[in-house]
Amino acid sequence: MNKPLRHLKKQVSINGALGGLVILCVIFTILTEHFMSVYNLINIARQCSINLILATGMTFIVLTGGIDLSVGGVMALVGTLIAGFMREGMTVGIAVSIGLLIGTLTGLVSGLLVTYGKIPAFIATMAMLTISRSLALMYSGGYPITGIPKIYSFIGTGSVGPVPVPVLIAVLVVLFGLFVLKKSIFGRYIYAIGGNENAAVLSGINVNMWKIITYVVHGILTAVAGIVLTARMNSGQPGAASGIELDIIAAVVIGGTSLTGGEGGIFGTLMGALVITVLNNGLVLLNVNPYLQGLIVGCVILIAVFLDKRKKNK
Repeated sequence: MNKPLRHLKKQVSINGALGGLVILCVIFTILTEHFMSVYNLINIARQCSINLILATGMTFIVLTGGIDLSVGGVMALVGTLIAGFMREGMTVGIAVSIGLLIGTLTGLVSGLLVTYGKIPAFIATMAMLTISRSLALMYSGGYPITGIPKIYSFIGTGSVGPVPVPVLIAVLVVLFGLFVLKKSIFGRYIYAIGGNENAAVLSGINVNMWKIITYVVHGILTAVAGIVLTARMNSGQPGAASGIELDIIAAVVIGGTSLTGGEGGIFGTLMGALVITVLNNGLVLLNVNPYLQGLIVGCVILIAVFLDKRKKNK
Protein backbone atom coordinates (compact mmCIF):
# COMPACT_ATOMS: atom_id res chain seq x y z
CA MET A 1 0.00 0.00 0.00
CA ASN A 2 1.55 3.36 -1.01
CA LYS A 3 2.00 6.27 1.38
CA PRO A 4 -1.08 8.36 0.34
CA LEU A 5 -3.39 5.35 0.76
CA ARG A 6 -1.87 4.53 4.15
CA HIS A 7 -2.40 8.12 5.23
CA LEU A 8 -6.02 8.07 4.01
CA LYS A 9 -6.68 4.81 5.86
CA LYS A 10 -5.17 6.26 9.03
CA GLN A 11 -7.34 9.39 8.82
CA VAL A 12 -10.50 7.33 8.25
CA SER A 13 -9.71 5.23 11.32
CA ILE A 14 -9.00 8.32 13.42
CA ASN A 15 -11.84 10.47 12.16
CA GLY A 16 -14.99 8.63 11.15
CA ALA A 17 -16.38 11.80 9.56
CA LEU A 18 -13.98 11.38 6.64
CA GLY A 19 -15.25 7.87 6.04
CA GLY A 20 -18.83 9.09 6.37
CA LEU A 21 -18.15 11.86 3.85
CA VAL A 22 -16.76 9.38 1.32
CA ILE A 23 -19.78 7.09 1.76
CA LEU A 24 -22.23 9.98 1.31
CA CYS A 25 -20.47 11.14 -1.86
CA VAL A 26 -20.60 7.64 -3.32
CA ILE A 27 -24.31 7.23 -2.46
CA PHE A 28 -25.38 10.59 -3.90
CA THR A 29 -23.22 10.09 -7.00
CA ILE A 30 -25.09 6.85 -7.68
CA LEU A 31 -28.54 8.26 -6.91
CA THR A 32 -28.29 11.53 -8.83
CA GLU A 33 -26.22 12.47 -11.85
CA HIS A 34 -26.14 16.13 -10.83
CA PHE A 35 -24.26 15.62 -7.58
CA MET A 36 -20.75 15.44 -9.08
CA SER A 37 -21.31 18.25 -11.58
CA VAL A 38 -18.86 21.15 -11.38
CA TYR A 39 -21.69 23.57 -10.68
CA ASN A 40 -22.96 21.52 -7.74
CA LEU A 41 -19.50 20.98 -6.26
CA ILE A 42 -18.87 24.73 -6.34
CA ASN A 43 -22.31 25.21 -4.78
CA ILE A 44 -21.41 22.76 -1.98
CA ALA A 45 -18.17 24.63 -1.33
CA ARG A 46 -20.03 27.95 -1.20
CA GLN A 47 -22.71 26.54 1.11
CA CYS A 48 -20.11 24.98 3.40
CA SER A 49 -18.01 28.13 3.70
CA ILE A 50 -20.20 29.95 6.22
CA ASN A 51 -20.69 26.82 8.33
CA LEU A 52 -16.96 26.20 8.30
CA ILE A 53 -16.14 29.74 9.46
CA LEU A 54 -18.53 29.31 12.36
CA ALA A 55 -17.48 25.74 13.12
CA THR A 56 -13.83 26.75 13.42
CA GLY A 57 -14.66 29.15 16.23
CA MET A 58 -17.08 26.65 17.77
CA THR A 59 -14.29 24.05 17.84
CA PHE A 60 -12.27 26.35 20.10
CA ILE A 61 -15.26 26.75 22.42
CA VAL A 62 -16.13 23.05 22.58
CA LEU A 63 -12.49 22.06 23.15
CA THR A 64 -12.57 24.09 26.37
CA GLY A 65 -15.67 22.19 27.46
CA GLY A 66 -18.05 25.04 26.60
CA ILE A 67 -20.69 25.74 23.97
CA ASP A 68 -22.10 28.78 22.17
CA LEU A 69 -25.73 28.93 21.04
CA SER A 70 -25.71 32.64 20.15
CA VAL A 71 -24.27 32.42 16.63
CA GLY A 72 -27.53 32.83 14.68
CA GLY A 73 -28.64 35.89 16.63
CA VAL A 74 -25.21 37.54 16.48
CA MET A 75 -25.03 36.96 12.72
CA ALA A 76 -28.46 38.54 12.26
CA LEU A 77 -27.51 41.54 14.43
CA VAL A 78 -24.23 42.09 12.59
CA GLY A 79 -25.93 41.75 9.21
CA THR A 80 -28.83 44.14 9.87
CA LEU A 81 -26.63 46.81 11.44
CA ILE A 82 -24.07 46.68 8.62
CA ALA A 83 -26.81 46.84 5.99
CA GLY A 84 -28.50 49.73 7.77
CA PHE A 85 -25.27 51.68 8.15
CA MET A 86 -24.34 51.25 4.50
CA ARG A 87 -27.84 52.25 3.40
CA GLU A 88 -27.37 55.49 5.32
CA GLY A 89 -24.14 56.20 3.44
CA MET A 90 -21.43 54.68 5.62
CA THR A 91 -18.45 53.28 3.73
CA VAL A 92 -18.08 49.52 3.41
CA GLY A 93 -14.81 49.45 5.34
CA ILE A 94 -16.19 51.29 8.37
CA ALA A 95 -19.43 49.26 8.37
CA VAL A 96 -17.52 45.97 8.25
CA SER A 97 -15.21 47.16 11.05
CA ILE A 98 -18.23 47.95 13.21
CA GLY A 99 -19.64 44.50 12.46
CA LEU A 100 -16.39 42.89 13.63
CA LEU A 101 -16.49 45.06 16.76
CA ILE A 102 -20.04 43.86 17.50
CA GLY A 103 -18.90 40.27 17.21
CA THR A 104 -15.99 41.00 19.54
CA LEU A 105 -18.27 42.59 22.15
CA THR A 106 -20.84 39.79 22.08
CA GLY A 107 -18.08 37.23 22.49
CA LEU A 108 -16.58 39.24 25.35
CA VAL A 109 -19.93 39.46 27.15
CA SER A 110 -20.55 35.72 26.73
CA GLY A 111 -17.06 34.95 28.02
CA LEU A 112 -17.49 37.19 31.07
CA LEU A 113 -20.87 35.65 31.89
CA VAL A 114 -19.44 32.13 31.67
CA THR A 115 -16.23 32.79 33.63
CA TYR A 116 -16.76 35.51 36.21
CA GLY A 117 -20.56 35.32 36.18
CA LYS A 118 -20.40 31.53 36.71
CA ILE A 119 -23.41 31.12 34.42
CA PRO A 120 -23.48 27.83 32.47
CA ALA A 121 -22.40 28.40 28.88
CA PHE A 122 -25.66 26.91 27.60
CA ILE A 123 -27.73 29.52 29.48
CA ALA A 124 -25.43 32.50 28.93
CA THR A 125 -25.13 32.03 25.17
CA MET A 126 -28.81 31.20 24.74
CA ALA A 127 -29.59 34.53 26.44
CA MET A 128 -27.15 36.24 24.07
CA LEU A 129 -28.93 34.57 21.15
CA THR A 130 -32.29 36.01 22.26
CA ILE A 131 -30.85 39.46 22.99
CA SER A 132 -29.01 39.69 19.66
CA ARG A 133 -32.00 38.51 17.65
CA SER A 134 -34.30 40.94 19.44
CA LEU A 135 -31.93 43.86 18.81
CA ALA A 136 -31.79 42.93 15.12
CA LEU A 137 -35.59 42.86 14.92
CA MET A 138 -35.91 46.18 16.78
CA TYR A 139 -33.36 47.92 14.57
CA SER A 140 -34.85 46.66 11.30
CA GLY A 141 -38.50 46.78 12.37
CA GLY A 142 -38.71 43.12 11.40
CA TYR A 143 -38.09 43.85 7.70
CA PRO A 144 -35.10 43.14 5.48
CA ILE A 145 -32.72 46.06 4.94
CA THR A 146 -31.76 46.48 1.29
CA GLY A 147 -29.73 49.00 -0.69
CA ILE A 148 -26.34 47.37 -0.13
CA PRO A 149 -23.47 48.55 -2.40
CA LYS A 150 -22.42 46.14 -5.14
CA ILE A 151 -18.82 46.17 -3.94
CA TYR A 152 -19.99 44.70 -0.62
CA SER A 153 -22.08 42.02 -2.33
CA PHE A 154 -18.88 40.80 -3.97
CA ILE A 155 -17.84 39.34 -0.59
CA GLY A 156 -20.72 36.88 -0.73
CA THR A 157 -21.34 36.36 -4.43
CA GLY A 158 -18.07 37.16 -6.19
CA SER A 159 -15.29 34.83 -7.30
CA VAL A 160 -11.54 35.00 -7.74
CA GLY A 161 -11.11 32.95 -10.87
CA PRO A 162 -13.26 29.82 -10.38
CA VAL A 163 -13.12 30.02 -6.57
CA PRO A 164 -15.96 31.83 -4.74
CA VAL A 165 -14.82 34.56 -2.33
CA PRO A 166 -16.63 32.94 0.66
CA VAL A 167 -14.62 29.77 0.05
CA LEU A 168 -11.36 31.73 0.09
CA ILE A 169 -12.37 33.37 3.36
CA ALA A 170 -13.26 29.97 4.83
CA VAL A 171 -9.88 28.55 3.76
CA LEU A 172 -8.08 31.42 5.51
CA VAL A 173 -10.14 30.84 8.67
CA VAL A 174 -9.38 27.10 8.62
CA LEU A 175 -5.65 27.79 8.21
CA PHE A 176 -5.88 30.20 11.14
CA GLY A 177 -7.62 27.52 13.22
CA LEU A 178 -5.00 24.92 12.34
CA PHE A 179 -2.19 27.28 13.27
CA VAL A 180 -3.77 28.24 16.58
CA LEU A 181 -4.41 24.66 17.72
CA LYS A 182 -1.17 23.14 16.38
CA LYS A 183 1.45 25.85 16.77
CA SER A 184 0.42 28.43 19.38
CA ILE A 185 0.41 28.67 23.16
CA PHE A 186 -3.26 29.61 22.90
CA GLY A 187 -4.00 26.25 21.29
CA ARG A 188 -2.10 24.31 23.94
CA TYR A 189 -4.01 26.13 26.66
CA ILE A 190 -7.33 25.37 24.96
CA TYR A 191 -6.58 21.65 25.07
CA ALA A 192 -5.27 21.88 28.63
CA ILE A 193 -8.38 23.66 29.90
CA GLY A 194 -10.71 21.23 28.17
CA GLY A 195 -8.72 18.18 29.21
CA ASN A 196 -8.62 19.02 32.93
CA GLU A 197 -9.50 22.52 34.07
CA ASN A 198 -8.36 21.98 37.66
CA ALA A 199 -4.99 20.71 36.48
CA ALA A 200 -4.71 23.73 34.17
CA VAL A 201 -5.30 26.07 37.14
CA LEU A 202 -2.69 24.26 39.22
CA SER A 203 -0.27 24.57 36.30
CA GLY A 204 -0.55 28.35 36.48
CA ILE A 205 -2.81 28.88 33.46
CA ASN A 206 -5.18 31.84 33.78
CA VAL A 207 -8.22 29.77 32.81
CA ASN A 208 -10.77 32.59 32.93
CA MET A 209 -8.68 34.88 30.72
CA TRP A 210 -8.08 32.23 28.07
CA LYS A 211 -11.74 31.18 28.10
CA ILE A 212 -12.76 34.78 27.51
CA ILE A 213 -10.27 35.06 24.64
CA THR A 214 -11.76 31.89 23.16
CA TYR A 215 -15.27 33.38 23.21
CA VAL A 216 -13.98 36.65 21.76
CA VAL A 217 -12.26 34.84 18.86
CA HIS A 218 -15.45 32.89 18.23
CA GLY A 219 -17.44 36.15 18.33
CA ILE A 220 -15.16 37.70 15.70
CA LEU A 221 -15.51 34.66 13.43
CA THR A 222 -19.29 34.75 13.93
CA ALA A 223 -19.24 38.37 12.77
CA VAL A 224 -17.18 37.34 9.71
CA ALA A 225 -19.80 34.70 8.90
CA GLY A 226 -22.55 37.30 9.35
CA ILE A 227 -20.77 39.67 6.98
CA VAL A 228 -20.43 36.96 4.32
CA LEU A 229 -24.06 35.84 4.71
CA THR A 230 -25.38 39.41 4.43
CA ALA A 231 -23.31 40.00 1.30
CA ARG A 232 -24.56 36.72 -0.15
CA MET A 233 -28.23 37.61 0.46
CA ASN A 234 -27.61 41.23 -0.63
CA SER A 235 -29.64 42.41 2.36
CA GLY A 236 -29.68 42.51 6.13
CA GLN A 237 -32.17 39.90 7.33
CA PRO A 238 -33.19 40.03 11.03
CA GLY A 239 -34.40 36.43 10.77
CA ALA A 240 -31.25 35.17 9.05
CA ALA A 241 -29.32 32.11 10.28
CA SER A 242 -32.16 30.88 12.48
CA GLY A 243 -31.18 27.52 13.93
CA ILE A 244 -27.75 27.51 12.30
CA GLU A 245 -26.09 26.90 15.66
CA LEU A 246 -27.41 23.32 15.60
CA ASP A 247 -25.70 22.59 12.27
CA ILE A 248 -22.47 24.12 13.57
CA ILE A 249 -22.43 22.10 16.77
CA ALA A 250 -23.31 19.00 14.74
CA ALA A 251 -20.36 19.64 12.40
CA VAL A 252 -17.98 19.95 15.35
CA VAL A 253 -19.26 16.82 17.10
CA ILE A 254 -19.45 14.74 13.92
CA GLY A 255 -15.86 15.82 13.26
CA GLY A 256 -14.76 14.09 16.46
CA THR A 257 -14.45 16.98 18.90
CA SER A 258 -15.66 15.78 22.28
CA LEU A 259 -18.45 17.75 23.96
CA THR A 260 -16.61 17.30 27.26
CA GLY A 261 -13.59 19.13 25.86
CA GLY A 262 -9.92 18.46 25.39
CA GLU A 263 -10.16 16.25 22.30
CA GLY A 264 -10.65 17.07 18.63
CA GLY A 265 -9.33 19.43 15.99
CA ILE A 266 -9.92 21.53 12.91
CA PHE A 267 -9.42 18.72 10.37
CA GLY A 268 -12.29 16.79 11.94
CA THR A 269 -14.43 19.92 11.98
CA LEU A 270 -13.75 20.44 8.28
CA MET A 271 -14.92 16.90 7.59
CA GLY A 272 -17.96 17.34 9.85
CA ALA A 273 -18.99 20.56 8.12
CA LEU A 274 -18.67 18.87 4.73
CA VAL A 275 -20.76 15.91 5.94
CA ILE A 276 -23.61 18.24 7.02
CA THR A 277 -23.42 20.28 3.80
CA VAL A 278 -23.19 17.27 1.48
CA LEU A 279 -26.04 15.55 3.32
CA ASN A 280 -28.32 18.59 3.00
CA ASN A 281 -27.30 19.15 -0.63
CA GLY A 282 -27.86 15.52 -1.62
CA LEU A 283 -31.26 15.38 0.04
CA VAL A 284 -32.33 18.52 -1.83
CA LEU A 285 -31.16 17.07 -5.14
CA LEU A 286 -33.21 13.94 -4.40
CA ASN A 287 -36.27 16.12 -3.66
CA VAL A 288 -36.60 14.70 -0.16
CA ASN A 289 -39.33 16.33 1.93
CA PRO A 290 -37.75 19.26 3.88
CA TYR A 291 -39.29 18.03 7.13
CA LEU A 292 -37.76 14.61 6.56
CA GLN A 293 -34.39 16.27 5.91
CA GLY A 294 -34.44 17.68 9.42
CA LEU A 295 -35.25 14.24 10.80
CA ILE A 296 -32.34 12.65 8.95
CA VAL A 297 -29.83 15.32 10.04
CA GLY A 298 -31.08 15.01 13.62
CA CYS A 299 -30.50 11.26 13.57
CA VAL A 300 -26.98 11.80 12.24
CA ILE A 301 -26.28 14.17 15.15
CA LEU A 302 -27.60 11.64 17.68
CA ILE A 303 -25.43 8.90 16.20
CA ALA A 304 -22.36 11.15 16.33
CA VAL A 305 -22.96 12.05 19.99
CA PHE A 306 -23.60 8.39 20.85
CA LEU A 307 -20.34 7.32 19.20
CA ASP A 308 -18.49 10.15 20.96
CA LYS A 309 -19.86 9.03 24.32
CA ARG A 310 -19.00 5.40 23.59
CA LYS A 311 -15.44 6.36 22.64
CA LYS A 312 -15.09 8.36 25.85
CA ASN A 313 -16.30 5.44 27.96
CA LYS A 314 -13.73 3.17 26.36
